[in-house]
Amino acid sequence: QVQLVESGGGLVQTGGSLRLSCAASRSISSNNVMGWYRQTPGSQREFVAYTNTGSTNYAASVKGRFTISRDNAKNTVDLQMSSLKPEDTAIYYCYAFSAGTAYWGQGTQVTVSS
Repeated sequence: QVQLVESGGGLVQTGGSLRLSCAASRSISSNNVMGWYRQTPGSQREFVAYTNTGSTNYAASVKGRFTISRDNAKNTVDLQMSSLKPEDTAIYYCYAFSAGTAYWGQGTQVTVSS
């Protein structure tokens, strides 16, 4: 079992920045994916970014504005969000794969005001 706990969400104005952090309760192999999804009311969960073994991938909607980073020693994955837009408003969920199982955090709210 892996518990994931997100932090760092909040309210920010358009053009502002926020940094989300996710801490895993135990080590996740660097070969395994850790990343972020987001969800708005009435919509499906949407991929944002992931990282594994030094590789990163971003959704087109956030590429160039968001940066994902991982600290394997601390079992954390962060999401630095810049140039935020109102359409980035969502609940952001951290996820990780371990031993063939996907684990999810409880989510953290990000609200971008216009």
